[in-house]
Amino acid sequence: SYTFPATLPAIIDDPEPFLPRELPQADLLISLGEHQGVAQMMPDMVQRSGARAVIAPADNRTWLPPGLAKQIKGKLERMGVDMVYPVPFCSLAEKDSQNQYIREFARYFGRPELEIAFELENIKQVKVLKDAPCGSTRYVAEGLMGIWERDAVEKSGLLHHQYPCLATMVKDQEFDDTLMHRGGLMTKLAVEKGIKEAKGTKSD
Repeated sequence: SYTFPATLPAIIDDPEPFLPRELPQADLLISLGEHQGVAQMMPDMVQRSGARAVIAPADNRTWLPPGLAKQIKGKLERMGVDMVYPVPFCSLAEKDSQNQYIREFARYFGRPELEIAFELENIKQVKVLKDAPCGSTRYVAEGLMGIWERDAVEKSGLLHHQYPCLATMVKDQEFDDTLMHRGGLMTKLAVEKGIKEAKGTKSD
């Protein structure tokens, strides 16, 4: 991993002073920069690391605006490198890309998936099949133990908001909601699906 300086110019004409001299070879580059300047240097990071795929999540649109993401994605495609842009990070799914490295990462991290077991009407066990990249799914799973089935979905939303979510509370124009609330929705949908599968009912 590499950490960029806390302060970067808004537009980086020459990335050389900000880039590490060397980077280990990698198949997948994950950009978690909290500044547009970091996003602008993604193609340079790819060249130095030899990465064949990029995951560039946007938990805050100011860090990676849609226009800049589209521009970088196009540049990377011309380099033969695949890129996905999950908004927020915990919405990432395997179906979002055909790239083997992105899909392998998304098997374990991204949109949460849970397996839930009941004893009578209360949750007995929650197995995390896929965790949110921030780790919140495991926190939620632990908090659901012993909860009554009918309270589980709502409780999961409350637990999600107790965890230090990385997504912004600024309203997003695309979703007409905050990205933090969207992250909470990913968790609630995972719990809802897990309950339906445990009860043997059809899940959407």
